[in-house]
Amino acid sequence: MTGSRMNRRAFLKKCAYTLAGIVLAPFSGYGYARYAEPGWLQTRMVNLSLKRLPAAFDGIRVIQFSDVHLGFHYSVKQLAHLVGVIQNLKPDLICFTGDLFDSTVSDAGSIQQQLTLLKAPLGKAAVLGNHDYYAKESDKISGILSNSGFELLTNRSIPIKRDRFRIWLSGVDDMWDGRPDLRKALQQVPKDEFTLLLSHCPDFADIALQHPIDLQLSGHTHGGQVRLPFYGHVVTPEFGQKYVDGLYTLGDGKLQVYTNRGIGVSVMPIRFWCRPELTVFTLHKG
Repeated sequence: MTGSRMNRRAFLKKCAYTLAGIVLAPFSGYGYARYAEPGWLQTRMVNLSLKRLPAAFDGIRVIQFSDVHLGFHYSVKQLAHLVGVIQNLKPDLICFTGDLFDSTVSDAGSIQQQLTLLKAPLGKAAVLGNHDYYAKESDKISGILSNSGFELLTNRSIPIKRDRFRIWLSGVDDMWDGRPDLRKALQQVPKDEFTLLLSHCPDFADIALQHPIDLQLSGHTHGGQVRLPFYGHVVTPEFGQKYVDGLYTLGDGKLQVYTNRGIGVSVMPIRFWCRPELTVFTLHKG
């Protein structure tokens, strides 16, 4: 009889815990998505083999960060921490792929000061994203990036030199609110030389595939920002619906495309199963 009572108690206790879990799961899940995962930075290490990469550039380390969305649940203090993380990874080249601010510019001086601290021997470059155009702030944001040492690649290209060899770093304007012009960007680029393209929107890859581009780095999608196990992203923005997260190979290996999940959040201040990302590429001669 005593054993029967104990079993009944254990059963009722288990039921109570199960019921409590069902009731509390949405609240704890939201707490995790709102307060834990958005600050849980993931550093992804990606090795790429690239046929047209000059041997002199074999082994270079390229760091990409994207979609900071300053002002929308991302502060200057957090940016300062991010800058420290990037510098500790010892980049050879730093690429930013747009959406520095979420909507309006604030603390411009402090942000410029932090971005100036980013150093890489082969330089640093950036393109604008759709949020950088919100509230007609693109000129201010362009100034912040340029004054902090970034080459702003709005439909233009620059050579990156190492020893007697070079590669090209190209960039296009945002697909959503800008006027991307890849032909203009590539005017001075020899067709037989390695070219790395920065485009905020990853779906620009379908256009890039028609040109002599070897590698495209993009952001914009936040990886969906909310992903479900065994399902993937729930929703992504326009111009970020085909190449949502991670590495894609197009044209039988002609073009590799990488979509970074971004640092900050937008629209909703949550992330679930989709941690913020800093990507470290090591480029190899294929």
